[in-house]
Amino acid sequence: MGAGKAILKHLAQIAFSKDCGRFEWSVLNWNEPAIQFYQSIGAKPQDEWVGYRLEGQALELFAKS
Repeated sequence: MGAGKAILKHLAQIAFSKDCGRFEWSVLNWNEPAIQFYQSIGAKPQDEWVGYRLEGQALELFAKS
């Protein structure tokens, strides 16, 4: 239906109109259809940042330490 592309285009237009230098978002590495879509509109993957997460027992232990 093109809803996702329309939303991204609208957000890109806002970013461009506000003179933003870039427009970034995240995608899970296993979501191949999304990755292919993003690449089809000219988006490039970035590897500067590594995501980290605390959850479960590790979160509890850290919070209580």
